[in-house]
Amino acid sequence: MAKQFLGKEVVAAVNSRIMADVAALKEKGVTPTLGIVRVGERGDDLSYERGAVKRCETLGVAYEKFLLPADCTQEELMAVIDQVNKNDAIHGVLIFRPLPKHLDEAAVIKALDPEKDVDGITDGSMVGVFAGTNQGFPPCTPQACMEILDYYNVDCTGKKAVVVGRSLVVGKPAAMMLIKKNATVTVCHTRTVDMPSVVKEADIVIVAAGRAGVVDASYVREGQIVIDVGINVNAEGKLCGDVDYASVEPIVEAITPVPGGVGSVTTSVLIGHVVEAAKRKFA
Repeated sequence: MAKQFLGKEVVAAVNSRIMADVAALKEKGVTPTLGIVRVGERGDDLSYERGAVKRCETLGVAYEKFLLPADCTQEELMAVIDQVNKNDAIHGVLIFRPLPKHLDEAAVIKALDPEKDVDGITDGSMVGVFAGTNQGFPPCTPQACMEILDYYNVDCTGKKAVVVGRSLVVGKPAAMMLIKKNATVTVCHTRTVDMPSVVKEADIVIVAAGRAGVVDASYVREGQIVIDVGINVNAEGKLCGDVDYASVEPIVEAITPVPGGVGSVTTSVLIGHVVEAAKRKFA
């Protein structure tokens, strides 16, 4: 039976670190503040917003919402981005995506100040990830994966790591962050030939394929650590990951569950970025 890498344990450690930083900032008269920009009322946006707001309240971080109707104009949205960029009391900004199709999402992302890009969506933040610098912030989900590996004392140095998925949201930045930890990294995708044999060679596997149960027992071997980023709903209406947990868990050394794994850590990483943005501003 595999060891479960539980998100709640990592969250507790990350939250403890955040609360210490918040206390230190408040002693200086600074309250870290998140600006939430939401267009319309998509169910998944509202769910994530509730989680972020609750985590803010738990950790002593303030928030301000900037809500626009789904039929807002590009000009109205750009005005809000300009507003949050110029507001020194807002240290980090979360923009819910995807935006409605009539809006130019690329223009919105380009307009956001990378110093406030706590969700890692701007080109400036991507440069920071790929160059290994502190410019902007990495996307929250791949950083959550790194927090899990760190908490459970997984030494990546010299290890073979495979990332399944090549999106800019998870796959590519996760690969760069593993390289920074001195792992030897392979990225698999839909054009990878004989993916099971490639994944089976890895010591560490991060799965962000965007498809339920794509990694099953044929992909894994004993001794592997599997981080499942996927969030899907199966035929029974239950949340499940990109890994077929039932077949993989008995084989590997350790695995993150879904739910209860990466997702819960991601929200704390987001709030941690807000606090870090405030620290950088007042350093």
